[in-house]
Amino acid sequence: MCGIVGYIGYREAYPIVIKGLKRLEYRGYDSAGVMLYDGLEMKVAKAKGKVSDLEERAEKEITLTGTIGIGHTRWATHGVPNDVNSHPHISNSGDLAIIHNGIIENYAPLKAELIKRGYVFHSDTDTEVLVNLIEEVQKKDNLKLGKAVQVALNQVVGAYAIAVFDKKTPNEIVAARLGSPLAIGIGEGEYFIASDASPFIEYTSNAVYLEDGEMANIRLHKPMKVRKIQDDSLVNPTIQELQMNLEQIEKGGYDHFMLKEIYEQPSVIKDTYRGRLHANEGLIQMAGVEDNLEKFLNAERIIIVACGTSWHAGLVAEYIFEEFTRIPVEVEYASEFRYRNPIINRNDVVIAISQSGETADTMAAIKLAKENGAFVFGVCNVVGSSISRETHAGAYTHAGPEIGVASTKAFTTQITVLTMIALRLAKAKGTLSTSVFHAYLNELEIIPEKVKEALETNEKAKEIAAVFKDAPNCLYLGRGYNFPVALEGALKLKEISYIHAEGYPAAEMKHGPIALIDELMPVIVIAPKQGHYDKIVSNIQEIKSRSGKIIAVVTKGDTQVRELADYIIEIPETSDALSPLITTIPLQLLSYHIAVMRGCNVDQPRNLAKSVTVE
Repeated sequence: MCGIVGYIGYREAYPIVIKGLKRLEYRGYDSAGVMLYDGLEMKVAKAKGKVSDLEERAEKEITLTGTIGIGHTRWATHGVPNDVNSHPHISNSGDLAIIHNGIIENYAPLKAELIKRGYVFHSDTDTEVLVNLIEEVQKKDNLKLGKAVQVALNQVVGAYAIAVFDKKTPNEIVAARLGSPLAIGIGEGEYFIASDASPFIEYTSNAVYLEDGEMANIRLHKPMKVRKIQDDSLVNPTIQELQMNLEQIEKGGYDHFMLKEIYEQPSVIKDTYRGRLHANEGLIQMAGVEDNLEKFLNAERIIIVACGTSWHAGLVAEYIFEEFTRIPVEVEYASEFRYRNPIINRNDVVIAISQSGETADTMAAIKLAKENGAFVFGVCNVVGSSISRETHAGAYTHAGPEIGVASTKAFTTQITVLTMIALRLAKAKGTLSTSVFHAYLNELEIIPEKVKEALETNEKAKEIAAVFKDAPNCLYLGRGYNFPVALEGALKLKEISYIHAEGYPAAEMKHGPIALIDELMPVIVIAPKQGHYDKIVSNIQEIKSRSGKIIAVVTKGDTQVRELADYIIEIPETSDALSPLITTIPLQLLSYHIAVMRGCNVDQPRNLAKSVTVE
């Protein structure tokens, strides 16, 4: 949620900041703004809407010169989306400018106190309170910018990533983070600040990721200084070499990032198991698992915490872990887990799943689990993210940057990682026979080819989308391993087409949702040959007898469901446990084409953010 970009150096800042904001559009936002400093004055332009609206406004209202600049895309929390509430916010004196991701929870009493001291507020935001608090601290105690930011941040409660500029000290930007990600790119005679590294990857491959509770004084022609906000102690930051490249964050000829990412799944699944899965040798080697094998083997219970699509991947993993390893598994919404006083034991293993590695609720769940003595293992996609640092151990998914807000390749690569962990534990515990274990390794190794084959359903999905694009509701049904896929399919349709959709266990249909079925209701049924095939055929017959429109995802060569369904999407056969990696593909394509046909913004659906870094 929200995006931060900053630049201080020798280049013109505006092109860098605007291009950076466009690269952060995937994070979700409803307004944008920019501040430029040209050595004489701060120039600010802000606009409700997209970065393109900001560009149009900036070109009309301000001169676009200056080698220092900060920019922001805002996802509204305090105050409606409008020009005034957009960032950057300027202090009452006009000297300080701030951009801020996160929420200041105690902004109201701080604001009341500042009003008593004569401050005037123009917006409804918590951020304007913060910039004026910094100014008040600066004036009251005659402090330099960095010290004033530190003192002010020790008075606030909440989460933040900020960049602050003071025109009285124009060769410096102060950045800080608590709960929201912030990366600093280090170039030759220049620095870049951003919510992630994508805005500056063509300028430098060196970056520092601030840890929670750290701030950085970024000054021209001087080394950057990083300190702890709480006690002012100096930190020796680790400079990381970026693994991302420019090609990964561009569309590569596809109409949308989402479609590109759907089609990347064969290669990223292979990237995820490359070097870990050795089918010929009958081995799975994952450092994070090997180094902590006893923790997993002695686990009395595995608790999986996640949100959204990652939660659905966790549900698939519940089936896989319990079948393969015979370890009991509970899957929790991280947002509920953190607030319901859960029972966590020292012999529990907690697996936290997050694409971004920054999900606020999942981070809070991790901290709670650690406080109660559990071993915490992270599964995330972003190297250097908060979850990768906060967990005891973990595994990256190697999906590459996922720009589309609706997650696709992150889902399948998360399932791939979780399946490998389960297989490794099953081998160590002896809960799968050698022959079955080897069969799964061999099947997982050829899954990318089967995903590629499943992508050939694109034209069929497009044809079906044209029929049902105006449906007001949709029902997704699955059983066993494919019940979570039904949930994920419904979520994809909701996210990007704004059609109301529900995912249900097929057998539960008769306990309520069957009342909704009539000739206008499309019902997507996931019915591969493996698993509970006969049972789901019975569920399809129940739909058919009530005139529901049936779209069935079936194994190639299926005849029984074909006779009942109105539309058939055929996929290659695979084992029941690995089928979610295949069955989810046509559902992604179907949602994509419906959204495109409805004229929706596929990559940036309304009200949604890619990285949910606030509660």
